Amino acid sequence: MIIQSLLDTDLYKFSMMQVVLHHFPGAQVEYRFKCRSKGIDLQPYIEEIRSEIHGLCQLRFSEDELDYLRNLRFIKGDFVEFLGLFHLPEKCISVTAGQEPGEISIEVKGSWLHTILFEIPVLAIVNEVYFRNKAPDLDYEEGRRRLEEKIQLIIDAPDMANFKVAEYGTRRRFSGEWHHEVVQTLQKQMGVNFAGSSNVLMAKQYGVTPLGTMGHEYLQACQALGPRLRDSQVFALEKWAMEYRGDLGIALSDVYGTNAFLRDFDMYFCKLFDGARHDSGDPFEWGERLLAHYRNNRVDPSTKTLVFSDGLSFPVAMDIHRRFNGRCKVSFGIGTNLTNDLGVKPLQIVMKMVRCNGQPVAKVSDEPEKTMCDDPAYLTYLRHVFDLPAA
Repeated sequence: MIIQSLLDTDLYKFSMMQVVLHHFPGAQVEYRFKCRSKGIDLQPYIEEIRSEIHGLCQLRFSEDELDYLRNLRFIKGDFVEFLGLFHLPEKCISVTAGQEPGEISIEVKGSWLHTILFEIPVLAIVNEVYFRNKAPDLDYEEGRRRLEEKIQLIIDAPDMANFKVAEYGTRRRFSGEWHHEVVQTLQKQMGVNFAGSSNVLMAKQYGVTPLGTMGHEYLQACQALGPRLRDSQVFALEKWAMEYRGDLGIALSDVYGTNAFLRDFDMYFCKLFDGARHDSGDPFEWGERLLAHYRNNRVDPSTKTLVFSDGLSFPVAMDIHRRFNGRCKVSFGIGTNLTNDLGVKPLQIVMKMVRCNGQPVAKVSDEPEKTMCDDPAYLTYLRHVFDLPAA
């Protein structure tokens, strides 16, 4: 099977899941899959994808895996005990042919607590099923050559001594096998420049740091779970701080765009959170705005971390590093460019929450094509409430 461990997912799924257990255990949600790549025919692989998802739903956490999670400083004992009983409910996911030619529909409906772990492994399954059918004879030599070039860029650059990059590529990887090789290669060759992996299984297996805090779905769900829509971002950040008491302190900034984020990210949050993560829009403009925002709120930007993770390549990350290094702490999460850069065009696929407790939820980022919502009227209302420009 493609997925052989429930740890084969991103750390932020567990950090969000713990918040759900402790604060929103009754929340009901819906997720929907979307392939943004044009002209892709996934319909021939529906049965193969279903078979892999069936296998995913048979998995349980082993005692060794639970012990690993238990030893993470921010994971609480009752959450680990819950995971000891956990499995993904197959009745909550469906895979069918979509309405457009070649399109498939993957929908997840059910308890947020019991379905939150579907997204990452399902995306990894779709990727690997597609590529093992479309490029069955592809060897990894081209990928190895490209990976070596990226690593050498950092090693050869005298101003990259404190460049920090993490591997963020589970959901877009060419295959699990290649993913393992990438992490091992980065660990062996990059030394202190390699910060760790978002993938918990990789972190456990290779002794690297697991990295991640929150994803878009967390702030989206709070649109339905908070007291009122306008305060949903503040509500989400406050609940996060309540759960982690200063740990996992990187705030996600682009669910409503940078303007709305900075309006809500006041002096209290500037001081409380360790930094923020960029995931859409111009990274240089975003970084400058964040540094100015910290200064305006009487916070020394050099004490804060800016994490960049929006479709990065190594040359772009190096340029960002040169701009902000020394002015703040800088870190990078690179996904597709590490785990699916082998000479074939990667898929652009996502699986986003679209409803929580029966109410539409949405992400309205600084890049319009990343907006995803199944209710146009709600999206218009959301834009009005957060004073966002019309699409």
